Amino acid sequence: MGREAGTKVNYDVLALVTLNKDRIIGGKQLTLLASDEEEQKTMTADIAKALKADVVKMTSGDYLVIRG
Repeated sequence: MGREAGTKVNYDVLALVTLNKDRIIGGKQLTLLASDEEEQKTMTADIAKALKADVVKMTSGDYLVIRG
């Protein structure tokens, strides 16, 4: 079940939570470095709840907090 090719969806990346300091780059999103996976999951869930946003886990292991 994918999206229609002509459907445009605008997502805002509100936060990035990573374990790898080399993936911290600029941008308007909040970027946090977690010390372990448990802290990463907790931080992501807390931010998403506070901002009423959704969470996406990327294949790299990083988490995005998005709203669209």
